[in-house]
Amino acid sequence: MSETITTHIAHQLGREEAKARVAKGMDSFADLVPGGVVSEKRWEEDTAHFTVEAMGQRLACRLDVLDDDVVATFELPKMLAPFAGAIKRKLEKHGPKLLR
Repeated sequence: MSETITTHIAHQLGREEAKARVAKGMDSFADLVPGGVVSEKRWEEDTAHFTVEAMGQRLACRLDVLDDDVVATFELPKMLAPFAGAIKRKLEKHGPKLLR
């Protein structure tokens, strides 16, 4: 069964600056999974959609940029579901660095 990871990344940048930093650092989310590569990037208003491809798997990723928060949602395929805890911990560590 697939698994969804959701985490909140607080910031004090304002929406536009947070969007700029997310756009600049989006490729770095590939590091959450060994051998990962970010592909299929697109924006819909204040939401970044992208795919992380790794180990023959595709993770659907979404970053909703709000005025003081970024909500990160990653859909893990069945094969990567056992690693959800480790990926979430990496995301919680990486996210705030992206917004500095």
